[in-house]
Amino acid sequence: MNKKAVADVSSTPKEYTFFQDVYEVVRKVPKGRVTSYGAIAAYLGTKLSARMVGWAMNAAHTAKPKVPAQRVVNRNGILSGKNHFKTPDEMELLLKKDGVRVENDTVIDFKDRFWDPLIELGL
Repeated sequence: MNKKAVADVSSTPKEYTFFQDVYEVVRKVPKGRVTSYGAIAAYLGTKLSARMVGWAMNAAHTAKPKVPAQRVVNRNGILSGKNHFKTPDEMELLLKKDGVRVENDTVIDFKDRFWDPLIELGL
């Protein structure tokens, strides 16, 4: 695990994975805010691994505790992962339930709603 990983694995008997690190960060994104695949990758010290973060989000539906995957969008605020939810509109509906306005598959006021783990969680 790299130096910026957020999970405590000292009592975990299984091998800890990058996906689990991603999920720990996503679980910290507050309601009403969104982050990006690249911001999570940068926080975990793997700036060029935004696509791997996307793969982790595609598999998040099986993670326990639950991962609020709807809060992760692309760097432009577009709901690029929406087709990986049960229905194509589920991601938008969950974001609206969180208090995030979405129009044409894009987060309204993305810059104001953006949650950067490097700033918010620091290290």
